[in-house]
Amino acid sequence: MFKESKRKLSAPVTDTLLANGTSFEGTVEAEANIRIDGHFQGDIRSTHTIIIGETAVVRSDIIARDVVLAGKVFGSITTEGRLTITPTGELYGNTAAAALIISEGGVLEGTSQMVRTKDAEPLTQANDSNDESLTRSDTYPGKSKENSQAPLQSEAG
Repeated sequence: MFKESKRKLSAPVTDTLLANGTSFEGTVEAEANIRIDGHFQGDIRSTHTIIIGETAVVRSDIIARDVVLAGKVFGSITTEGRLTITPTGELYGNTAAAALIISEGGVLEGTSQMVRTKDAEPLTQANDSNDESLTRSDTYPGKSKENSQAPLQSEAG
């Protein structure tokens, strides 16, 4: 009577697991999905998805295609795709991602940068640069240099 749905939720398959109760220190480079539920310190690079489980505490800079954060990360996260911070996820550091999703209860204590393409260069702060060509019109497309100051002027007089 009822048809069985052939569509399944697409949760990434875990290829590598660092289980709860396990600690690891070092560098991980993988061409596979990684799930961390234990403690990790070091750098992580993956061409696939990294899942930081609810019990995980990670002190790391992470570079991956996608990251799902349900535990705690102290460090930066860079993704070509999506960073998802779940209600239990906490990021204490900076992120650069094409898409950022923070569920209610999730924590991002740091800065975020939207990256449109995977080979985009990270933005540098205007104060760190001797190049004075970076203006508000460069930062906010569609605004000219003259118009960028308009919101700062008083309308009263």
